[in-house]
Amino acid sequence: MKAALKWLGLVLLAALALQLYFVARIAMMAVLDPESTAFQRSEAYLIAMNKGTLQWRQQWVPYAGLSSHLKRAVIASEDASFIEHEGVDMVALEKAWEKNSKAEERAAQSASRAGARSSTLNLKPPKIIGGSTITQQLAKNLFLSGERTLLRKGQELVLSLLLEALLSKQRILEIYLNNVEWGEGVFGAEAAAQRYFRKPASQLSAYEAARLAVMLPRPKYFETRPQSGYLASRASTIVARMGGVELP
Repeated sequence: MKAALKWLGLVLLAALALQLYFVARIAMMAVLDPESTAFQRSEAYLIAMNKGTLQWRQQWVPYAGLSSHLKRAVIASEDASFIEHEGVDMVALEKAWEKNSKAEERAAQSASRAGARSSTLNLKPPKIIGGSTITQQLAKNLFLSGERTLLRKGQELVLSLLLEALLSKQRILEIYLNNVEWGEGVFGAEAAAQRYFRKPASQLSAYEAARLAVMLPRPKYFETRPQSGYLASRASTIVARMGGVELP
């Protein structure tokens, strides 16, 4: 029993130390730009291993130097309640949970109807909807792996609350836009603007900004499909929503 309690105490101490480490790292980001994120380091390793070389595009641009169109487009597309919430949008999470549950139920019904033939059918897995805020996405990209577990999701929620407590909304959006992936080896708004439109991020038009915002959930997919009808249609929808977006 004593040994078990000792190990439990060590685990709790290690967990506390990890949270204090995260607090210190996030507090430093109030004045220092992060050099890289956990996601970027993982991607760099994969690209180097698969291709033998690493082509990397990234250039930090201060908040004031980023197009207001891009800020509005990303908020409209990714997190409409960014200004109001404190890191986690419970309404969005509940809706995502409901949609995922229905998708899984439909997939189970399809498999049941297929019966004995299911082993020969190529049944697609249900599409998983995240419901994550911009703050949650930043927390995951900065510190965490891409695995889907309850422990990782719990840590993501804690980190999101810490980001909101220690950084301003403006700083959160600035770090997000300068580090988010926009294609293979393409990170941040400046690299994306140069890659797709041959212009600085400060000069993006409303429609160009909307196209970049629509790419965010699947940047590598849309990078190879610039003529996608969905991309154009969704971008037009985002442009229509941008006028109602309040910036931090």
